Amino acid sequence: MIYTVTFNPSLDYIVGVNDFQLGMTNRTCSEQMFAGGKGINVSIVLKNLDIGSTALGFIAGFTGEEIRGRLEDMGICSDFIKLDQGLSRINVKLKSIDGTEINGAGPVIDRQALDRLFEKLDTLKEGDTLILAGSIPASMPDSIYSDIMKRLYGKGITFVVDATKDLLMNVLKYHPFLIKPNNHELGEIFGVKISERSEVAPYAKKLQEMGARNVLVSMAGKGAVLLADDGGIYEGPAPKGTLVNAVGAGDSMVAGFVAGWMEQKNYEHAFKMGVSTGSASAFSENLATRAEVDEVYRTLE
Repeated sequence: MIYTVTFNPSLDYIVGVNDFQLGMTNRTCSEQMFAGGKGINVSIVLKNLDIGSTALGFIAGFTGEEIRGRLEDMGICSDFIKLDQGLSRINVKLKSIDGTEINGAGPVIDRQALDRLFEKLDTLKEGDTLILAGSIPASMPDSIYSDIMKRLYGKGITFVVDATKDLLMNVLKYHPFLIKPNNHELGEIFGVKISERSEVAPYAKKLQEMGARNVLVSMAGKGAVLLADDGGIYEGPAPKGTLVNAVGAGDSMVAGFVAGWMEQKNYEHAFKMGVSTGSASAFSENLATRAEVDEVYRTLE
């Protein structure tokens, strides 16, 4: 079984505004609302690729119930912990100005709630996959991902981590199966600027030396690079297509890689599935479907 953890789920309210003006009343020309958060996005895309998962994390208030309900409507299993105080956040994303968004803070997660999550995670067993993805609320320590992996280390669980800075660096000693920084995050770790695929390998190799088994580096329009556990280096340009919505593309890449690995236990296929799924989501209004992924995959062959 695959489990995803999203510490700070959201309702993503994506709006288009023609001719947005600061300080003025702006009216939307398009509106969409989705259950969001990186781990939730991974669960949604896995479902689209016909792979089941259970979404874990914390929800609060009426927004939390809306998140749970939307996943249930999609046929996605969830086992969220309901908090007594606060509201799950709403993130506003301005579609017409790429990259512009306002993200809510989310509820406070206390020690008691965290202990309840640990109890759920303690039931994971050998052969299960745990995907830890995204940021954490300010009320939680930067060690939370490593705390979880330390607790479960040695049980035969496959760990996948999509996080930045200390959240990522603290887990490397527990040998995650896959980590997925983008080129900017990889450069930030080592204090360099990485702009081309040819510059990725030396720094991704350093992360492998620190403990990561597979390092998948996404580079938006410039493609991606994988340093694999078998010593192979796989890289390629971004598939051709029109960028429609970049929200969730990185999460889709993680889901695609995991799905590809489960299908064939082959790193080249997993890499192509990761690239195809991330790109298919970027080329679509919504997260990628299997048909959209297969269409992009064929262009890589």
